[in-house]
Amino acid sequence: METLWQKSMQFLVIVCWLFVSLESPAEAENILCYKTFDAVSGTCSNLLGGGVSQEDCCLNHEYGFQGTEHGPCQSCREAEWGEWTSWSSCSVSCTEGVQRRRRICYGYHGEACPPGTQKWEMKSCLLKECCPVMGGWSEWSAWKPCSVTCQTGTQLRERTCTNPNPVCGGTCTGVGKETRPCDTNQICPTHGNWGSWGPWQHCSHNCVVEGSASQPQQQRSRLCNNPPPSFSPPGRPCPGASRESQSCTGLPFCPRDGNWGNWKPSQPCSVTCGVGQVLQKRLCDNPSPKHGGKPCLGEDIRRQPCTIKVPCPVDGHWAEWSPWKNCSRYQVDITIECEEIPASQIRNRKCVGRRNGGKPCVGLGRESRTCYNFQGCSVPGAWTVWSPWGLCEPACGPEPIRSRKRVCEPIYPNYPKTMVGEDGKEKNISFWGIPKPQCKRLDGQDLEVVEETRCQNVPPCED
Repeated sequence: METLWQKSMQFLVIVCWLFVSLESPAEAENILCYKTFDAVSGTCSNLLGGGVSQEDCCLNHEYGFQGTEHGPCQSCREAEWGEWTSWSSCSVSCTEGVQRRRRICYGYHGEACPPGTQKWEMKSCLLKECCPVMGGWSEWSAWKPCSVTCQTGTQLRERTCTNPNPVCGGTCTGVGKETRPCDTNQICPTHGNWGSWGPWQHCSHNCVVEGSASQPQQQRSRLCNNPPPSFSPPGRPCPGASRESQSCTGLPFCPRDGNWGNWKPSQPCSVTCGVGQVLQKRLCDNPSPKHGGKPCLGEDIRRQPCTIKVPCPVDGHWAEWSPWKNCSRYQVDITIECEEIPASQIRNRKCVGRRNGGKPCVGLGRESRTCYNFQGCSVPGAWTVWSPWGLCEPACGPEPIRSRKRVCEPIYPNYPKTMVGEDGKEKNISFWGIPKPQCKRLDGQDLEVVEETRCQNVPPCED
């Protein structure tokens, strides 16, 4: 027989199960699930719907979610750095300035980077070598003769932007021409002339009923104003009529607007894992539009979220190659450093991130090559040319600088660059190790000369 203690424990289990059952639907209402997350802008698109729990939404690591309608979008993937944004516009339009770009750590779990943090980069830019300088106006010219020989016209005078000339694309403020009215004190007779016909006025009806034989009329008019006849001295009026009419032909039948039919049954869920959508369709056939009638307003497809409680597969990807191991000849007791003795070395890489039945990495996880061991060997050296200018550092700190450098690079012996292996195939031979190149001292340095300069016209960071 069951004891009183056993019956009490069974009652507590039933109460806890009811509490979880009542609370779970409320928790599932707290997020909006999106199909697409943009790793550059940090925005979500292609809403799948609300009423989905965060756990279900993130069964697919490519999805994103919002806690509230206007809250920030968060990625379902493990924390990782997003793509770099495009470089910003140059901070100034002339002389040297800077450009910035940034990327943001997106994700809601993981340790690759702190979610929400940003990295900045900055570089110098030069859109125009010099800034524009405004010019000055010359004196006004004398007034030119009146533009007409009778009645009133206009006179013109001009000036040039040459006192001094503008520099680097500059201009002068103001206008280079002025006009004023002039009167010849002579009267010209003006004969009337028709202006252009106006547009045909609308027909009394825009459409006709099918089977009707009557045709409405439309009219157009014109004015005797191109120019109007003068009164003194009197000009001749315009000949002909000022109005004309015609029958309206080719009018369309009166339109009939369309109306939606009933929604058709929904289709199966669009995905086999995580959150997808079901579709319902309807046709504009109750009735359908006719004779140019308006189509039905609204969408013919509606989407609702659906959940397949299966985690989505994530394909594996290769991690970075490990450094090459020592260049050596195993089980051979000879010294190969600094000698023309081929040896071998290997490096490895791991396939990481694969889970939930995703595809394995394509390719090999181990690589080997033939090498000459020049670790610590003294060799002749030669100075390189100046490298390109680097980024402005710090990207968001005070007084950023950029630098370039020259390096003493080793000149290796003229050993054979290839050899035939045991399999009969030709293999390349690489020089390996950190040698000690010997260059003539440059600016008091043996191995590296660095030049620095301050970045100009740096605006403050956005955040």
